[in-house]
Amino acid sequence: MSSKEKTMFLCRLALLTAAYFVLSITLTVKTPYLEITFKSLPVVVGALMFGPVGGGLVALFGELLAQMMGPYGLMPTTVLWLLPPLTRGLLLGAVAAAFSKRGSHLEKRPLMCYGVCLGASIVTSCVTTVCLWLDSLIYHYYNFALIFGSALVRFGKEIVVTAVVTSLAIPMVRLLRRMGRVSQPA
Repeated sequence: MSSKEKTMFLCRLALLTAAYFVLSITLTVKTPYLEITFKSLPVVVGALMFGPVGGGLVALFGELLAQMMGPYGLMPTTVLWLLPPLTRGLLLGAVAAAFSKRGSHLEKRPLMCYGVCLGASIVTSCVTTVCLWLDSLIYHYYNFALIFGSALVRFGKEIVVTAVVTSLAIPMVRLLRRMGRVSQPA
């Protein structure tokens, strides 16, 4: 990859990371144990376009920025809360990269793309539940019903949000590919 391509790749990741941060503070409904947000859209776009590296970096730096600039700042559990979005970016990116190696793109097979995004969101919800459990043990607010009872609501919310995010990401990535804005294959 040439120096110009590397610079373009980093700029695209920076734009997606900035979009992640903006979506994390807007169009978001937060309660102590549930967050309804569309901040996963840049992660999905980054993963579909750039594979696990792109999806993982967008998720990692986007969530780190959201944590640092949000109400929590730098806390002992900040690293813990980077894991759920990072998981989504890495899993979805790995599948997208596998499709790319076979000469196709995941977004060209919408049902498969929805399935992979849903699977990644379920795994992400499991990781979120584990992180919430660990956070509750560290900060001494553990309550089984609170941590694991709210998991069912989180899973339901993730299914709906994933459907919306995937419905937006597929045409976005197709358009970006058609415009030639993706120089690095997934």
